[in-house]
Amino acid sequence: MIEAITQVFTLFRLNYHNQYFKAYPDITTENHAKKLWLDSLSIFDASTILKGAKNTVERSEFLPTLKTMIDCCKGDLSSHGLKDPHAAYIEACNAPSPKAGHSWSHSAIYHAGKNSDWHFLANNSEKVAFPVFEKNYLALCEQVLQGQALPTPKVLALPEETQTPLSRDENRQRLASLRAQFDL
Repeated sequence: MIEAITQVFTLFRLNYHNQYFKAYPDITTENHAKKLWLDSLSIFDASTILKGAKNTVERSEFLPTLKTMIDCCKGDLSSHGLKDPHAAYIEACNAPSPKAGHSWSHSAIYHAGKNSDWHFLANNSEKVAFPVFEKNYLALCEQVLQGQALPTPKVLALPEETQTPLSRDENRQRLASLRAQFDL
């Protein structure tokens, strides 16, 4: 991780020469900045940090701030296969049951719907349900943007073995046993 931050600062020094030396006029200032960036960017892996730095250099002619760098490392929703919150809400509401069996554009939509309660989403107006869904969805999007993988929904299958039903006589015997046990 330290190596990645060092490479980022080297990349910035080469691309933003005058701005870089104005922002970091001495080695002490540069080291403090590197420490701050290391602490703040530690939620990302090294390859994401380097990719974010290269994207910043390609897009901006100005030396980026730490906030700009964090945003570049996160990327936008679409770069992670995520929809905007309202489109995700529509997909969640229109998905057939069983919800886990639906082919979701991203598993964050399924988990946001599940966390919002499918029954709540189906039985309330958009004015009421969407803010709840949006809050849950954006929290999950933040996790995805930070590099966490969400589990894919699992459809629960029927058991491999099925039991044969009891005969009429066996059912009567069990019923009589239960009645005797509970004094009915």
